[in-house]
Amino acid sequence: MASFYAMIVPEFLAELGLSGRDPFDLEGRLSDGEGALIAARTGLSVAALQAMTFQEVTPDARMMIARQNRHRCPHCQADVHGKSLALPWVFHCPVHGADLQDATGATLPEMLGDARMAALATHAKAGSAILDAWARGAGQGALDAPEMLAVLTARHRRASPPSLSEQPRMSLQTRRDYHAFLTMPIIRQALTVIVPEYDQVAPVLAKPVRPGLYGLAQGSLLQGFALTVGIGRIVEEPVALAIAVLLASDTDGQGRVQDALRSWPLSLRRRIAARLWRAQRDERDRQIAEKPTRRRQSHEYRRVQSHEYRSRIS
Repeated sequence: MASFYAMIVPEFLAELGLSGRDPFDLEGRLSDGEGALIAARTGLSVAALQAMTFQEVTPDARMMIARQNRHRCPHCQADVHGKSLALPWVFHCPVHGADLQDATGATLPEMLGDARMAALATHAKAGSAILDAWARGAGQGALDAPEMLAVLTARHRRASPPSLSEQPRMSLQTRRDYHAFLTMPIIRQALTVIVPEYDQVAPVLAKPVRPGLYGLAQGSLLQGFALTVGIGRIVEEPVALAIAVLLASDTDGQGRVQDALRSWPLSLRRRIAARLWRAQRDERDRQIAEKPTRRRQSHEYRRVQSHEYRSRIS
């Protein structure tokens, strides 16, 4: 609104009689008196001004509101800050329908590829709806967003250097030059198990996300999309995905994942425990079956001894 009146924000606030107020606090919620002051100077109704704020967002979710547009629409003006674009689970411009761009100008279809993007679209839509409803205080059944994010960002394995599949092709000299990078331990999180598509395309050093809600609040466009997809998948198959993470975890990682699962409902945890035991048994049986059977030494008398060879055979 300040740019519409060709003023800077402090000048505009002083003109409204709100000198010294933080604009972000006003965007969060307007009191009746503040709404009346702005309405008297701008000609807008108090209801229209309140609709511009984030008053419907709960205090727990308010930390995820960006002070500016989180990502950029290529068709929107740079100085126009859309309300929905300040939220981390919005990936398309609501006005133009265009894919949002990150700081480098890349879009999600460019980073993931059209095939992966199409496969993830349904889960991303479901995850966005869940996050949006949770941010407005609406219940979402057995699981809420923070409980699912705790599992997604849990460290399920110990930190390890980039594997061969994660490393770009390098010459021997290049490997020597980048020895520090190739031996740097990378945090391993359950997100890469639940959303393997993210594990396949994310830069190895940028794979770890911040724990819990901070992963959405401070993550990149790709990280926010992966977390949103992960929430959509967990809601669909919470037990199966929790077991998949536990089976892929090491000993310490299993403890951390189990700690994150403690906030889940008891009924879900009981189902996970019952099916996990069977899954671990089946996995042990599979590994035993895949091992080559050792040949047993035969003690029967052989008619042809090993030192008796046919002619011309050494």
